[in-house]
Amino acid sequence: MTIWQPSLAARRGPKFRQIADAIGESVASGQLARGARLPPQRDLAHALGVSLNTVTRAYADATARGFVAGEVGRGTYVRAPGPLPSPTPPASLARPASGPIDFSLNLPACGPAAERLSETLLALSGTEGLAGFLDHQSAGAAPRHAAAGAAWLARLGLEAGAEDIVLTTGAQQGLLVALMATTRPGDVVLTEALTYAPFKAMAHHLGLKLLPLADEAGELTPAVLEAALGRVSAKLLYCLPTLQTPTATTMDAERRAALAGIARKHDLVVIEDDVFGFLPPERPPPLACFAPERTIYVTSVSKSLAPGLRVGYLLAPPARGHALRSAVSLSSWMPPPLMAEIAGRWIEDGTAEALNGFQRQEAAARQALARALIPEQLMQADSHGFHLWLRLPAGWTADLFRLEAQERGVKLVGGGAFAVDPAVSPNAVRLCLSHESSRERVRRGLEIVASLLGSDGPKGAMVL
Repeated sequence: MTIWQPSLAARRGPKFRQIADAIGESVASGQLARGARLPPQRDLAHALGVSLNTVTRAYADATARGFVAGEVGRGTYVRAPGPLPSPTPPASLARPASGPIDFSLNLPACGPAAERLSETLLALSGTEGLAGFLDHQSAGAAPRHAAAGAAWLARLGLEAGAEDIVLTTGAQQGLLVALMATTRPGDVVLTEALTYAPFKAMAHHLGLKLLPLADEAGELTPAVLEAALGRVSAKLLYCLPTLQTPTATTMDAERRAALAGIARKHDLVVIEDDVFGFLPPERPPPLACFAPERTIYVTSVSKSLAPGLRVGYLLAPPARGHALRSAVSLSSWMPPPLMAEIAGRWIEDGTAEALNGFQRQEAAARQALARALIPEQLMQADSHGFHLWLRLPAGWTADLFRLEAQERGVKLVGGGAFAVDPAVSPNAVRLCLSHESSRERVRRGLEIVASLLGSDGPKGAMVL
């Protein structure tokens, strides 16, 4: 018996989508008539020389796009002609379209990830072995997921095998387990003077002493690091070289290489937080490329793909792998296998690249709004970053500016939240542009901020 079999020779993109596209074209041309049954998935997989999983994903994709419908026990059939039912609104995070405009959370937009998730879950529903995603797994028992992480990091020039990758429940857990695996209570940890606020809390709860480093311009430089290591005994440096939070700055390659050299000279372990590293289309190599033998590289897909996809990847020297995996097991037993599977599939089939591209485009559009509304001399930002650092003019303090903005319906974070030394709190605020549900709300929020900047301070603040 001859079965329907599309030609994939001239098609582009993931194989499952090529097959789904061919189904849609055959339905539109009449080659697959109304009510026609598609070949059994296993038969079509054999005929095309692809895996059963690929055909399962193709049928799920074609079903989601309305070309066909599946019936349990009977197979997959071409739909009857006529209008498709109204699609269910895509799943979204709890981000209201009214009320206060929130510039306080550094989270990306969900974007098209919900639609892709629907396709992926449909494809997963037709695969065998689903029980494995609900079972306990040890920290090193998912080589395919780790291999996907290695492939993702390779986009930045980091060379790693699956055995080198440690999976975590996002980058925040990655930072915690890196500290657990490398420090003891009382240890001195060097860090930038302004840094990721939750890292300060982690260090406090682990009994660590943070020593802030900055030159007169407030930046971590090789000279400052060398001088600090001449004064104190420290074993660890934590930094965010790319799209630093809160300042949005990115170190150049020369400075990274110099810092790596100093770390090697003083036998210093480096924790490199590169959670925003996949946003800039062009950027210097990770610091881990300059000192791979002593750097614990931390990233995740939560900023580059979708915020609720809590999958992180650590790359570290082989000698530290066991301690890191033990810390993961101690703090959460294991990353959720289903989430790791979704992230892995998206990396393998090109979805991750597409979603990362969306985040870049959305960030660029929102940063353009900021450049059009906020005085350039006050703003420090990157055109592909989610946040900006706003230095306040005379007449304002960070706390007063935050409170005035809040009164007018805009939430933001004062610079003191990021200061390692509370006595050295910058007169600045951080604005995160990516969390809001629409660019229009971002524009309105920026207009409110701009009006406050244009006033003479709290007493002269303008009300929109």
